[in-house]
Amino acid sequence: MIALLLVPLALPWLLPPLARRAIARVHPEAALWAIAGSAAVLAIGVVACLGILLLPVALAVPPLAALAHLVEPLRAGPRLLVLGVSVFAAGSLTVTCATVARRVWSELRRLSAARGEVAHLPHAGGLCVLDDPRPDAYALPGGLRGKDRIVVTTGMLRALDARERETLLAHERAHLAGRHHLFLAAAQLAGWCHPALAAVVPQVSFAAERAADEAAARATGDRKLTARAVGRAALAATRGPGPGRLPLVAAGVGTGPVPARVKAMLAQAPVRRVAPVLLVMVLMCSVAAASSCTGAVLLHRGVEVAQGEQPSG
Repeated sequence: MIALLLVPLALPWLLPPLARRAIARVHPEAALWAIAGSAAVLAIGVVACLGILLLPVALAVPPLAALAHLVEPLRAGPRLLVLGVSVFAAGSLTVTCATVARRVWSELRRLSAARGEVAHLPHAGGLCVLDDPRPDAYALPGGLRGKDRIVVTTGMLRALDARERETLLAHERAHLAGRHHLFLAAAQLAGWCHPALAAVVPQVSFAAERAADEAAARATGDRKLTARAVGRAALAATRGPGPGRLPLVAAGVGTGPVPARVKAMLAQAPVRRVAPVLLVMVLMCSVAAASSCTGAVLLHRGVEVAQGEQPSG
């Protein structure tokens, strides 16, 4: 029973190498969906299992055991092992919840500040030009009630020629059209739930940038132009004095390993959307879900026995 609930806590360590293979082998959009989706599913499994594993130590407290109408101790395995794992789960769940709450609040404040910075600016088709000598460009999601914005500084506009500027705008429009901020947010939340999933966040970010690069190349019809625009924009951003930190969901122009992005744009456009590595991800998520559900059912039966009832099912 306990072993089944520990499996979803170990499986996330398999995702980082699988994510790297997916980035290299399949279309960026497919990789983005697969990696972010797998991270979200595994994170849910981690939190659920930590919550279920919390039950044995909670029911070992006499007032809680009486409240649950236990007539005998909950039997879920060797007592010392079960209580040790349960205490670890309680501590991990507490730290996870505190970390998620603190960082979500921090990101919401950054997002609100970024929106406030451009709220007063005129815009044309969602494009806002920020009077700032620091070269930067990013896609700013508007949320449920706000409008999406593409924010470009005057410094970035001066750093690029006309065709490169149009390519940059096509790149940022692709971020908003693809709702890439939702993938980034899901990956960040998953990373705050498990250290192995934190290692996947850069891969999700890279997949989002690659997907936007490919969309820009399709819009302009010129992969070499897109590669040049990506490289020059990222180089200009690194030469600036450094803008204030953006929210994690605002995809910036210099995100991801730029040399790898440029190299990919100079190569043939990727076409594969299905590969064995994606099937392995699906299998891994299925194992995590089946293991956590089976462990929860077995633990529930153990609680029924401890209450003096006949286990259901």
